[in-house]
Amino acid sequence: MRGRFNIPQILLATLLGVAGGVYIYKPMCEQYYREQKTLKDTLAPAQEAEKKSD
Repeated sequence: MRGRFNIPQILLATLLGVAGGVYIYKPMCEQYYREQKTLKDTLAPAQEAEKKSD
């Protein structure tokens, strides 16, 4: 049975794949959430001023 992977090898490959995905995508997600927060913070005062003028 040459060429087959055993359970520990499969688990290690899975763990490395998940860790690699987190390493790559975490900064992109953090940047997106930061941009959304700043956008929300800049739009909130404008919306409040618009409501007061009505």
